[in-house]
Amino acid sequence: MFTGIVSAVGRIESVRPLAEGVRLVIDAGALDLADVALGDSIAVNGVCLTVVACKAPKFEADVSAATLEVTCGLREGGFVNLEKALRLSDRLGGHLVSGHVDGVGVVLAFEPRGESWFLRICAPDDLPRYIARKGSVTVNGISLTVNDVQGDVFDINIIPHTRAVTTMAHLAAGDPVNLEVDLLARYAERARAWGGD
Repeated sequence: MFTGIVSAVGRIESVRPLAEGVRLVIDAGALDLADVALGDSIAVNGVCLTVVACKAPKFEADVSAATLEVTCGLREGGFVNLEKALRLSDRLGGHLVSGHVDGVGVVLAFEPRGESWFLRICAPDDLPRYIARKGSVTVNGISLTVNDVQGDVFDINIIPHTRAVTTMAHLAAGDPVNLEVDLLARYAERARAWGGD
């Protein structure tokens, strides 16, 4: 589990093909890897990956073909948001995030509005029912609050701090983004469908 509070921005140094997927070598930047062991989880642009090798300041992770089909942003040279897995004693500054991407959205607009930035995203067809005004959503691993929703389009206000300490500075209209909806919304729908009225 994660919180969606990005700890550092890293960069994918290399992508090596495997029989069924790829192996990433990631320069973790300012992320402290001193307490990271083989088998630990690190969210990379919102994708929960298992560390298979680690020698600071780099770590390696394998990505399955199935994961590559439903995510974006895991390309060589790309900047990525990084967050180590949540410990039970940690503060929950964002919201509970599983690191299991629900779908890929498309940025419709990303533009300055006063001191902040206005972000508009179009969600894939099966996700809008989980996105609510003032609810939480994860975009490329960042926990964000939804300001407005209309159909499959939702708006977010990005404060200067968030833009400065994440990959948001590299975002532009037309870019794909990894989306993970709020866990509570998913479970609420499942309970409703299972329990009926």
